[in-house]
Amino acid sequence: MNAAPRLPEPLGDLTLDHVAIAVEALDEATDAYLALGLAPAGDDETIGDQGVRVRPLKLGDTLVELMEPTAPDGPVGRFLARRGPGLHHIALRVPALEPLLARLRSLDAPLLDDRPREGRAGTRIAFVHPRFTHGVLIELVEA
Repeated sequence: MNAAPRLPEPLGDLTLDHVAIAVEALDEATDAYLALGLAPAGDDETIGDQGVRVRPLKLGDTLVELMEPTAPDGPVGRFLARRGPGLHHIALRVPALEPLLARLRSLDAPLLDDRPREGRAGTRIAFVHPRFTHGVLIELVEA
């Protein structure tokens, strides 16, 4: 009989921070989500190094971030060119990025960000490659 694999110890509470949706036009997409009952949750923010403008919407305790590319060669612009509009990533709020990134490196997890970088609303973020999470791009967010 094979023993179950030993799982790493938890690093603290993780919560869903936001779901990010790539869109071609923020205003048009916003109208659809407002019609569904989501509410505005702050001002738009442009994140220059990611080539994206983000509009946060509130869904209960969770944010839905609509992302419009500001440059066709940025990550969201390339995503839209390949796949069209839709779910881009899921973001997990973590208590501390460095310990989690160290654990992922120890497991040889492919990371898109080896070090934290600046995210929206003063957060620090890092992305985990979808190869590790079975096809889902995961953003780790430290508030």
